[in-house]
Amino acid sequence: MGKGGSLSEGVIRKILLSYTYVAIWIFLSFTVIVYNKYILDKKMYNWPFPISLTMIHMSFCASLAFVLVRVFKLVEPVTMSRDLYISSVVPIGALYSLSLWLSNSAYIYLSVSFIQMLKALMPVAVYSIGVSLKKESFKTDTMVNMVSISIGVAIAAYGEARFDTWGVILQLGAVAFEATRLVLIQILLTSKGITLNPITSLYYVAPCCLAFLFVPWIFVEYPILRDSSSFHFDFLIFGTNSLCAFALNLAVFLLCWKTSALTMNVAGVVKDWLLIAFSWSVIKDTVTPINLFGYGLAFLGVAYYNHSKLQALKAKEAQKKTALADEEANRLLEDREGEGIGKRNESQN
Repeated sequence: MGKGGSLSEGVIRKILLSYTYVAIWIFLSFTVIVYNKYILDKKMYNWPFPISLTMIHMSFCASLAFVLVRVFKLVEPVTMSRDLYISSVVPIGALYSLSLWLSNSAYIYLSVSFIQMLKALMPVAVYSIGVSLKKESFKTDTMVNMVSISIGVAIAAYGEARFDTWGVILQLGAVAFEATRLVLIQILLTSKGITLNPITSLYYVAPCCLAFLFVPWIFVEYPILRDSSSFHFDFLIFGTNSLCAFALNLAVFLLCWKTSALTMNVAGVVKDWLLIAFSWSVIKDTVTPINLFGYGLAFLGVAYYNHSKLQALKAKEAQKKTALADEEANRLLEDREGEGIGKRNESQN
């Protein structure tokens, strides 16, 4: 085939790779959520110790990240002083540990499908916290959209067959802490030019999370585990679960690196609907028409918000390109004017 044919083959290969990355991320995200539900749910594996499970994940991820960064040197560590670590990474680690603890705890009380519906409030929390910390500018149309998402989630909650107040409080708390963490990453790290990929993020943040989780674990779960004679650590269950959690972090990095933000958002929507379908058909969770109507309304609001954010990013990139083009044109014009002046001086001499 000619040059055009080879180009089309390259495009097809790129599309297939993008779909492969999306499929891997959806599979791993799906697996981690369902696996955590299986371990923590009292009707399944019946090991209701979310702090312990999160600590196992963090220990595994921190150890593996250390090996990849320090031993095999596959990833370069970020230059970071002790003061920067304490002022920036420690607060993010504290919020991350609280977010993981509460979100894993919610699996004990709520269905997988309902948890996914509550997670639709994440843009609302991120935007509200961003506005309060002056990272986002207040816009009436955006706030109206946030209200529509909240109404959709409220309708879904109203239609929930297994509504549990404590479980909802835990999940909403997890959303609030995770949203605060995402905003603080922009304020404390990104604004200072520090970018962490999932491996370096785990390398710096996971040990910090482990330290924060150790305090509540000592008082809440350790006494129960210590007095329980029936529990034996299952290396197969907890090892594969931790491996899936680490692999998910790598898949996030791969998906962000090889595809676009739009692809990530679309993949997230597909994953959420698949989880709801799986929760209803396999786990036999009850999903009511009111659930679906409310989540559908929230989903439309989230989709519009993501679209608006992407359009704003594209406009910003276009402005940057225009500014660079203008700068380059001015530089060339100045060079030509300089050459013209030089030539006139030479002719006069």
